Amino acid sequence: MNKEHLNISILKRFNPANPSTLADVLAEDFVWHYINPKLSELEGDYFGLSGLTDFFQKLAGRTSGTFKVNPISIIPMGDELIITHVKDTSSLEGKPIEIDAIVLWCIIDGKIKEAWDIPVAHTVKMI
Repeated sequence: MNKEHLNISILKRFNPANPSTLADVLAEDFVWHYINPKLSELEGDYFGLSGLTDFFQKLAGRTSGTFKVNPISIIPMGDELIITHVKDTSSLEGKPIEIDAIVLWCIIDGKIKEAWDIPVAHTVKMI
């Protein structure tokens, strides 16, 4: 039986819908990098717990609260990195969409230090 990678266990505790739990898994100097030229008003770096909360509040506002992450796969890469593939669903301008994204996570000393959220903005699927 395979034992779950420690960093996957840490990542599973990441829940932006419940910000009070994030302090347990985020490093104090955490940075969320969002890369999406199709949503340039959200693109950029968000620092710390307050920055991450701000990002998800902006995203909720842009999607009328419809944004959801649907995990597809999670792959540990060495001791510090994890790559996740997700299908995000939401509604933009009243139109339901689905988009593939990867998030690259860097976990050091049991805390999430950085994350790069990269949606494939050129192949948005209308659903």
